[in-house]
Formats: sequence, structure tokens, C-alpha cells
Amino acid sequence: MSVNVNRSVLDQFYRYKMPRIIAKVEGKGNGIKTVIVNMTDVAKSLNRPPTYPTKFFGCELGAQTQFDAKNDRFIVNGSHEANKLQDMLDGFIRKFVLCPECDNPETDLHINAKKQTIGNSCKACGYRGMLDTRHKLCTFILRNPPEDTGSAKKKEKKSKKKDKENSSSDGEAANHNDIDAPDAVDRDDDDEDWAEETTEEAQQRRMEEISTHAKNLTLSEDLEKPLEERVNLFYNFVKQKKEDGAVDFSDKEILAEAERLDVKDTAPLILTELLMDENIRDQIKKYKRHFLRFTHNNKKAQKYLLGGFECLVKLHQSQLLPRVPLVLKDLYDADLLEEDVILAWAEKVSKKYVSKELAKEIHAKAAPFVKWLKEAEEESEGSGVDEEEDEDNVEVVYSASARELKVETVKPEKPAEEEDDFDIDAI
Repeated sequence: MSVNVNRSVLDQFYRYKMPRIIAKVEGKGNGIKTVIVNMTDVAKSLNRPPTYPTKFFGCELGAQTQFDAKNDRFIVNGSHEANKLQDMLDGFIRKFVLCPECDNPETDLHINAKKQTIGNSCKACGYRGMLDTRHKLCTFILRNPPEDTGSAKKKEKKSKKKDKENSSSDGEAANHNDIDAPDAVDRDDDDEDWAEETTEEAQQRRMEEISTHAKNLTLSEDLEKPLEERVNLFYNFVKQKKEDGAVDFSDKEILAEAERLDVKDTAPLILTELLMDENIRDQIKKYKRHFLRFTHNNKKAQKYLLGGFECLVKLHQSQLLPRVPLVLKDLYDADLLEEDVILAWAEKVSKKYVSKELAKEIHAKAAPFVKWLKEAEEESEGSGVDEEEDEDNVEVVYSASARELKVETVKPEKPAEEEDDFDIDAI
């Protein structure tokens, strides 16, 4: 099954497709390795040598890689799932394939061995620039420059006309490429195909082809994907909004995307990861509207919000662990968590999101707030109207010395004019 080269583009008519990665785990123990069965086809769709994405995986995973081009075997040491590699490939595409100006994948890399630089040129919009060479893969690319794109296209045309001659002259062509490759790097302007592709008419045609069906998104393909992939799509959507500085005002768009991908229940887990950190108490106020769109009358979404909070405690343990009861109270006061959801969560320590030990610590810190919730519930069940009025005057305060929540009853101040009863109808 093919997917869009730029997976953030959801148009099913997007012209740039690539095969899904097929990974096969071989061996056992220290000899275990992952063979990317169709790496040649994937790389061809990206107009990059298959060694580049394979080496990129190795750099990202800290694993050794092996290439056997003759037998079409591209290997990453260790056991790795296809979905994980597919997500990682998105990073390679973003850094080494897509044009930084128009996000079009029709780009070529140009190596200057003398200056040790890697140029990037786009055939769609005419962009030309330099890649950031700090990534480890750049060292590999500089040592193993790609074949000149223009020469490759010409050879492909010739091979279609002369299949018989092609088989007998493979060795000769290979040697010719090795000799010409260094010069081709610095002769971008001599490429006839380049001149044809960068005319104003060609650029306009390509951009129109990309946007023709932009408004005709079809949801069926994404909805057929596993939950994990749909969650990743949602994650990337929100992350992009955040990077663009638009997340604060995109709560409706974020909700629409979650509903489109059918991940509304799990969305709070993603939002917590992307929108919150050790300053969660302030961020609850800032992003209350975002979370309410998911958690309002949705107990399952509230459970995922609690899971996201546990993950945050794990990341910022020293800052957030002592504040667990305060944060829970903030979430409760903001109507992001309902009382029965909190009480149900408190009944069972789970290691779904964090270790069992940390989960126990979180529950222990939450105990005073949970106790207050239970007592408040019992009082409300057995109270009359007068007691309900008294309950409004109960506040939960945090004792800095005891590091725990305490219940205090605040006596309401009686307004001076309260004794003078009046009939509102007489006004």
C-alpha cells in the first residue's frame, strides 16, 4: 500500500507516493537485525540512493547498518518495527527530501567535495539553498555523493530504447558515471532537464497539480489506518500548529482533526505532551478551552488526561511530584476532570504510563486531595439545603510546611444590607 511522500499532506490525490516500508526481522540474540525489504523502491520514490535513508535510520537509532546493493539488502542492526521506521523516515524526508520553501519532494542534492557542502535545489519552485550539515548523515552523503540527476534521467530514456544494448554496456556506463560524478556536482547549469523544469510555465503547472485536489480530502484512507498511525498523524498536526505559533487559537481545528482521525478520546494524552510541562498549573488556565473540547462529558478522555499528567510527572519529577495534589485540584476546578473519574483513578495504581514505583508515589501525593473529594461527596449526600450553603465555604489550601492539602472552613462575611429584606417585584 502506498502513502504520500509528505505524510502531513492528507490529499489522497497527492501525486507523490511511496511504498510503505516493509521490515523483516532476522536472527536472534546479538545477531538480530532488521532487513528493509523494499528500501530500493522507497528510495526511488524519494529520488535518493537507498543507502541514505538506511544510514539515517542507523544514525537515529545508534545502530550499525549494512548495504548489499547487488542482492537488494539494506540492513539495520537490532529489531525494529516497520511503523517505527516509517515514522523515522518522515524525519529523513523532512530534512533531506522536501523543499524548505514549497514542501515539494522534487529536489536534488548537489555535493561540493572541496567546500564540504551539500546544496539542495527544487524543480518545482526554483529554490536553491544549502543543507544544514550538522546531522551525522551529512558526513556519509559527502563521502558518497548521489548520482547526477540529469545523467540518470538521460540514461533511463536510453535504456527504454535500447534494452539489448543496455545489458551489454552496464559496466561501461558505471565507469563513465564514476568519472563524471565529481564534475556533475558543480555543473548544475549544464543540466538541460533542469532548465526545462524551472521555466515559469513548468513551475506554475507543478504547483497547480499539487493544489488541484487540496479541498477534496478523502477521509477513508486515514480512517483505515491503525490507531497508532492515526494518533501519530494527530500528534504531527498539533506539533505543526505549535511550531507555527498558531496553537493558541486553533482549538476548533485541533478538535476537527481529532474527530476526522477518530482519536478524540486519546487526544488529551497528546495535548498534554505537546502543550504542557513543569508549568502545568499556568498552562491549565491557558489551554483550558482546548482540553474542554475533549474532556467535557467524556470520561475516557479524562482518563487519558490523567495518563498524560502522570507522564509529565515522570519528565519533571522534582518539580511536579510535590505539586500533584495542587495540579489535580486545578484540573478539577477547571472542570477538566470529574470527581468520579479521579476517585476511580485513585482506587488502582497502574503502570500503564509510568513505572509502578512512580505511580505509587503519585497516588500517595494525591491522597490528601482524594480524601477531601470523598469527604465532600459524603457530606453532600447527607446534607440539606443549609449544609449545601456551608459546603460552598469549604476551601482546599496547600500547607507549605506539611506539603499536603488541608480542609478549612471559611466564614462568609455578612453583607451590611442583608438584614433589609425587599420584594424584587416592588422595585
